Amino acid sequence: MGPEIPTPTILVSSSTLVPCHNGRVFIWPYRFMYLGKSFEAIPEEHETDAIDYNEVMSSDDVVLRQGAMKGAQLREIKIAVEGMENGPKRRRRELEPTVLHKVGDVISAINEAKHVDQLICALHSLAVRLFPLDSSAFSGSIDEQYRDQVLRTEVPSSDERSDWWWVFYQGTAFPTLARVLLYEVASNWLACFPISAQKHVYDVFFVEGLATEVVQTLVPCLQHNARDSLRVNTVCLNAERLLVLCLFENDGILQMAREFGSSFQSEDSISERMKPAVSRVAQLMVSIPDKAPLGAPTSLSSHFFFKQIAIQLLAGVEEKSMKLHDEAASLDKNGMDGTFLFVGETFARICRRGSIDVLLGEVIPRILAHIRSCLQSNTDLIDADVFETNPGFLFWSKMMEAIKDPYAVERMSEQILHYLATEQASDTEAYWTLWMLFHQIFYRQKSVRSMFIDKFLLWKVFPLCCLRWILQFAVLECPPGANSLTKGHNTRGLIDTVQHLVTVWSKQEFVQSAPIEQQTYITAAVGISLEKMSKEELDATKEVMHSILRGVSCRLESPDHLVRRMASSVALVFSKVVDPKNPLHLDDSCSGETIDWEFGLVTPDKGIQVASSSTEKGIKEIENSTASVAGKELDSAVDGGAGNNLKDRDKKLSKFRLVDPDEIIDPAMLNDESTSGGSDDDNASDNSESSNDSSLQPYDLSDDDTDLKKKITQVVDVVGALRKSDDADGVERALDVAENLVRASPDELRHLTGDLVRTLVQVRCSDLTIEGEEESAEEKRQKALVALLVTCPFESLDALHKLLYSPNVDVSQRILILDIMTDAAQELADTRTMKPKRQPGALISTISETQPWFLPSSIGPPGAGSWKEMSGTGSLLNLSYSYERELPPKPNQVKRGKTRRWSLRLKNMPESQTEWSQNKFPLYAAAFMLPAMQGFDKRRHGVDLLARDFIVLGKLIYMLGVCMKCASMHPEASALASPLLDMLSSREVCYHKEAYVRRSVLFAASCVLMALHPSYVASALVEGNPELSKGLEWVRTWALNVADTDTDKDCYTMAMTCLQLHAEMALQASRALETSESTFKTKSIGLSSNMLKGEIKIPHPSVQY
Repeated sequence: MGPEIPTPTILVSSSTLVPCHNGRVFIWPYRFMYLGKSFEAIPEEHETDAIDYNEVMSSDDVVLRQGAMKGAQLREIKIAVEGMENGPKRRRRELEPTVLHKVGDVISAINEAKHVDQLICALHSLAVRLFPLDSSAFSGSIDEQYRDQVLRTEVPSSDERSDWWWVFYQGTAFPTLARVLLYEVASNWLACFPISAQKHVYDVFFVEGLATEVVQTLVPCLQHNARDSLRVNTVCLNAERLLVLCLFENDGILQMAREFGSSFQSEDSISERMKPAVSRVAQLMVSIPDKAPLGAPTSLSSHFFFKQIAIQLLAGVEEKSMKLHDEAASLDKNGMDGTFLFVGETFARICRRGSIDVLLGEVIPRILAHIRSCLQSNTDLIDADVFETNPGFLFWSKMMEAIKDPYAVERMSEQILHYLATEQASDTEAYWTLWMLFHQIFYRQKSVRSMFIDKFLLWKVFPLCCLRWILQFAVLECPPGANSLTKGHNTRGLIDTVQHLVTVWSKQEFVQSAPIEQQTYITAAVGISLEKMSKEELDATKEVMHSILRGVSCRLESPDHLVRRMASSVALVFSKVVDPKNPLHLDDSCSGETIDWEFGLVTPDKGIQVASSSTEKGIKEIENSTASVAGKELDSAVDGGAGNNLKDRDKKLSKFRLVDPDEIIDPAMLNDESTSGGSDDDNASDNSESSNDSSLQPYDLSDDDTDLKKKITQVVDVVGALRKSDDADGVERALDVAENLVRASPDELRHLTGDLVRTLVQVRCSDLTIEGEEESAEEKRQKALVALLVTCPFESLDALHKLLYSPNVDVSQRILILDIMTDAAQELADTRTMKPKRQPGALISTISETQPWFLPSSIGPPGAGSWKEMSGTGSLLNLSYSYERELPPKPNQVKRGKTRRWSLRLKNMPESQTEWSQNKFPLYAAAFMLPAMQGFDKRRHGVDLLARDFIVLGKLIYMLGVCMKCASMHPEASALASPLLDMLSSREVCYHKEAYVRRSVLFAASCVLMALHPSYVASALVEGNPELSKGLEWVRTWALNVADTDTDKDCYTMAMTCLQLHAEMALQASRALETSESTFKTKSIGLSSNMLKGEIKIPHPSVQY
């Protein structure tokens, strides 16, 4: 029988809380929970232990055999640990108290030192045990009594010195001594140190130490807090000097990468414990530029500091990758190396601090240099094996894998693409750059795949070359060809990507709300992807065909020519995939073999730059130009918007000068001016006939048809000719003379204005003119309508307003009506008429003349000029003077011509008595605006401005804005501002889903701000006009909201301009208000009874002065 197994003791904690003698209940801490009562368990059978290991292993008891095996393993582990303890670890553990005792002695000597040489000797006694010092290098700078002590110091062996160094920096000794060195010695003694002594016995503790521990000790000193400012400055300057010395002059960053690489060569559990330390050191290191105070060395500035970090870390990972090239399999098995992990953490934090450009400035040139060297050395087809077998490329993929921060990965990826575009890298170079950095994590991490396929194709906007690189790497997944993208074997990815892109591209909400840059970018992605698909692959998709047709149709309805061009380009590519022999050309710009997916908006140097017509426009341009920011955008929307090709908006209307109504024109002469040499040819024929009566030459009858045609000289004939839709020649001749007849303003024009307006609007020029001349006919029609509006405004506007919302006209005709109203308003505002100048007469008449006594009398015929002195030709002794003046011509002296005046009154007046009157529009402003604003939001048969006909709504708002600008600074503008602001502030208008309408609203609001006179705004505020005050406040708040939330760039730019105009208007109004207050107070000084009360009241109860 062997010895009995001891009975196990089971500890049971008492669950009942027993009160103490004083009545309190005491709860034991958790660390004492198993110190309660216990009892001995009575085994059912008395078991006996086996005699030896062999007996146990031969037993039938499985549990006993397992216990014996476990015990044997534990004994083996114990023997191995004891063997290791007998090695370096045991020596260093035993050495730790000695090192701490020595550090304590040095600190005591520093505190008791009376002379700097004593402090140097104390530090030297410790430094000689840690570093291989040359004591003679600084012994000459200290006194003789301390020099012998330094030279007689015992120098330990290299192994002993290595153990001391390891114990000193791995334990608590270095942080303890470093605190004394950085605060006490630096502030009190360091200035007295000789240069050589400072280098060998002070700086050596930081320069030759463990870099990771040194950085963690030095960085907190940059933000040292103390009451003594001189002490703080000394400590910070010393810390800055040591950081520059350790990190840059001695490659401390590279040394840290090596230290972390050697620390991760142990078990996985130790590696996991080291990861927080790596993250902490990386965070502390990249924070140095932020913590460095003002006046710090340039090397601690963010740009230079991060550049040096990148250089040293890249050198470290290259060195490490060369060592691990033969052990790549073991590296993948054991996990991430410490060097790569430290580099990844540091790069991620540099990205977080916004210095990714500095980092990539060192990374990308190295990658491109490696790729170009491989491409030059391998003239054949390059594949992945060429790069995988190269030891210089291992660390690039490991570097991106080590960056665990998704934001840093995304920012680096974006900047890499932009950097490659700036360097004008080829498709091959860009592909292999992306492949080296991302090919491993692209397949291992879903977030990286989503970043390339979703974010980079749908949410971001890159230059076109970057888009091609993304599609080649992430979608086609194969190297590119010589001049184009190459389709790989994985067609499933291409089909899924196209389906995903087209689904987003075809949505109406995307067309309405997405910025034009993003629409251009996604359109290019759809088109380039479709070019790589076959008809079979297109048929295999589910909704791609329907989505493409839906996206093309909704873009063709857009007022923006660029958006319509996108639809034409995608439709052309789609038709080539379906039927290559019959391509579908919806636009002349897509007639070539290749499609310009940049749409003329990208420059190779600056990337995507949309040439929007309403970007970066100043207030002066809005104030001075009638065709303003929104105007140009709105005008360009009409070209082809509803299947109607109107005249080019760049051609300006010819300006007509309306002079005094005394002038008349013979209507019969108008046709002679339009024909080629009519009357002159007739006179020449008569002269020829009279001069040669005996001539028997036959007459030229080739132009009889032209002579037989009736010349249109009356307005009623124009109306009749335009109504004959079957007579194309008559319509053309009527359009040729319509404008001139209207400008002549005959008597019957006012009675025929309505009929002529309706006829001109409803005539179909495209059906009645020769192909290619439609634009010329449209221009003549529009000029005639503008002339009608200028000559007979009220009669023409009455007819036009009835047609504007009539169900009998289409969208193109409504746009035509709004265009001619806009042009007519501008022409009326620019019209100049001559009228007599008002001469303010004297209230008290005088009998005597006001001119000097020596001038002749001013009495004479009406229209006579003033007297002027003549230069005399006599001798110098001539004391007489001569005067002359201009007299009006006599009736028989009038020179007759084609143009005659009914009266010579204004013509004979001197220029000093006449003036030019400008801007006739304010008289007709209400007739232009109010009927058009009435009922705009009602949905009628064929009319829906708020939804389907949003182009007409945008043109209407633009026309109203131009009218406000034409009535600027007139009382009519003040009266019409409130109704217009009320219309614009309706939610259906100002928050319209189409950016085209929102741009029009911003333009109209800006025109209102420019049209209002500051004095009127001030008086409205004083009198408490709620409508205008509410409208102006709405303009400010709504413009702020647009500038903050609107996705359209043009809306943002115009909103900022509107806010600036609002601020200037408020400033001018406040100045006018202050002026009125001071004037009112000055005039009220004489009211002594009210002055005694201390205030003056005006009729309105809410304002007091």
